[in-house]
Amino acid sequence: MSGTSTTAPAAGRRLRTSKLGWNLLGLLVFLTLGFPLYWMLNTAFKPAKDAIDPDPSLLPTGVTLDNFKRALDIADFWGPVGRSLIVALTVVVIGMVVGTLAALAISRFAFRGRKIVIVGILAVQMVPLVAMIIPIFLLLNDLGQYDKLTGLMITYLTFILPFTVWTLRGFIVNIPKELEEAAMVDGCSRTGAFVRVVFPLLAPGMVATSVYGFIQAWNEYLYALMLLSQDNQTATVWLGNFTTKHGTEYAPMMAGATMMAVPIVVLFLLVQRKMAAGLTAGAVKG
Repeated sequence: MSGTSTTAPAAGRRLRTSKLGWNLLGLLVFLTLGFPLYWMLNTAFKPAKDAIDPDPSLLPTGVTLDNFKRALDIADFWGPVGRSLIVALTVVVIGMVVGTLAALAISRFAFRGRKIVIVGILAVQMVPLVAMIIPIFLLLNDLGQYDKLTGLMITYLTFILPFTVWTLRGFIVNIPKELEEAAMVDGCSRTGAFVRVVFPLLAPGMVATSVYGFIQAWNEYLYALMLLSQDNQTATVWLGNFTTKHGTEYAPMMAGATMMAVPIVVLFLLVQRKMAAGLTAGAVKG
């Protein structure tokens, strides 16, 4: 009895020590990942002269909105942001529709060349994006899509769509086929079984995948720079206006980056609760 009573407190102390260690590690990871965001906000709201101080302060030295005014005045802001929204939303919608149908076909139907399609999807994702700049440029130029938003959308779909198909395939595979078969026995068609049974269970995966696709399309810089002129530039390319032959205006640039981050933050706040609710929902009630 005495040995048991001695072992229990020791085990409790080890458990508390382990939890403390993991909490400290999590805090360290959070600080490491969050510091760039904090520094962006700190620089965006501090006076411009403090942003180029060779001995910067970690704490805010003052708060001003002049950097945001300067960011809006230095070049057109709403035009690039509007174009980025159009491109990102269109890519997400097309990617989700096509990707869901493709993932369903790969997951639920056996057809000749199925494995080749799966390997091809993985192979496409392994190709560095920078390696495809020249072929894509020549192809869009031949199709008359150079310096057009439609051409940029097609380009983004080449690397967002494979990820969408592969991710949604993983979600669909984990949904038991018996649920669809039961719905079809009850009188549903295959399409009805998908809409009424699979689609609600697939919704969390679709939301997570669409958020990823939106972020990728919104933040992409290289192709937007190479395939669009200054008149059609997107929000990421717009940030380049703060670098001139006279130097870089860091404070207005950080203010512009802060404004660019707002749509991503708003999107996440809108869907994060639905994602959590969907991931914890059961497939069968009762």
